[in-house]
Amino acid sequence: MKLIQKVLIANRGEIAIRIIRSLREMNIKSVAIYSTVDKDSLHVMLADEAVCIGDHRLINSYLNKNAILQAAINTQAQAIHPGYGLLSENASFAKACHHLGLEFIGPHYKTIELMGDKQSARETIRAAGVPIVPGSKGLVSNLDEAHQQAKHIGFPLLVKATAGGGGKGMRICYDKESLSHAYQQAVLEAQTVFGDGSVYMERFIENPRHIEVQILGDKHENIVHLFERECSVQRNNQKMIEEAPAHNIKPATQKKLYDVALKAAHSIQYESAGTLEFIMDKDENFYFIEMNTRIQVEHPITEQITGVDLIKEQIRIAEGRRLSVTQSDLKINGCSLELRINAEDPYDKFKPVSGKIGAIHFPGGHGIRVDSFLYQGYTILPFYDSMIAKIIVHSSSREDAIEKAIRSMEELNIEGIKTNQEFQLEILLSEAFLDNNYDTSLVEKFLKGEIQ
Repeated sequence: MKLIQKVLIANRGEIAIRIIRSLREMNIKSVAIYSTVDKDSLHVMLADEAVCIGDHRLINSYLNKNAILQAAINTQAQAIHPGYGLLSENASFAKACHHLGLEFIGPHYKTIELMGDKQSARETIRAAGVPIVPGSKGLVSNLDEAHQQAKHIGFPLLVKATAGGGGKGMRICYDKESLSHAYQQAVLEAQTVFGDGSVYMERFIENPRHIEVQILGDKHENIVHLFERECSVQRNNQKMIEEAPAHNIKPATQKKLYDVALKAAHSIQYESAGTLEFIMDKDENFYFIEMNTRIQVEHPITEQITGVDLIKEQIRIAEGRRLSVTQSDLKINGCSLELRINAEDPYDKFKPVSGKIGAIHFPGGHGIRVDSFLYQGYTILPFYDSMIAKIIVHSSSREDAIEKAIRSMEELNIEGIKTNQEFQLEILLSEAFLDNNYDTSLVEKFLKGEIQ
């Protein structure tokens, strides 16, 4: 077993703070990294040490692999926690950590590589007997091949980048006349954003639910699931509100989801925290779409319903310890919702905003958790992701959790900038959400005035 005494956090914002807090409770020293414009960030203040690694440009700071690795060596950290986003699913970074004797707090770099390429992930998961969306067998390398594949897949279909995520390099195509444009646009965007224009194609399942299963695996082949999350409140493939567990799913379907997730994880001997994402149609047929080989933004709602600190488990796994829980230990306790608060103007095409925070008041009380890096006087920068806080609520039932979420949105006060707070409240109060009768089309329909 490798005892970890100091961890460098290769991230910023709320996830960096989240990791620092767990490290402190485990009596492990933390090292923050920051760009020149982030010198006043809360994660820099809370860490035991902090190292400036470059200017505001991501490529010169939070994506600067060499500078981050050098900072870890200089501060004598034994491990690196990548958080989510940035380098968290970068196989070459995890491999570099391995070769330098630094513990990468996440899965093995070969697993990241395998599951990071969406096409290889599909084939690996298919071989394990997990249902996947019907699609092309392999990459689609040119337009002629795209048209041939479309005949077998059928319309509507998705042209998807095999690298990256977040809705980038993805185009929906409803008929053969628009396929050429969709294919070219997906390839171009994938090349621009990910440096890899490789794409594949799959059937587009309209207005599905987005369901994901959280798993944990240690280095001793112990793997457990921590139930599922409903992530169907989305805009442009970006999640806005998540809840755990998912509701309105038959117990038999839930069991099948868990069994399939465990089967997939065992097939690749998965270690650390990971999430298998599925889309589910109205008949509760579900299909694997991708695996996130990292901690998720929405991990707190799983923590709330299980009582398991996922960050601490990741660290214990990296040290070579066995999971602290078995499958029989895990039970669902109530319902939890997470609302992402973004610095953006929903009434001006969700345009990101920046500016100085004035007075600020976060909601509190029983069952309320806030993960944020904000403080009065802090300036929101225009260079990074617009998410500035996560409001997490937990109660004994979905109805009570929604009431807490509504109260939290009414109580939240962030002065100095525009946020999506009011829009989130409108979604919470919508009939479709309250009745738990919604799918990934909810926000789009709400914006069009098709639902109230």
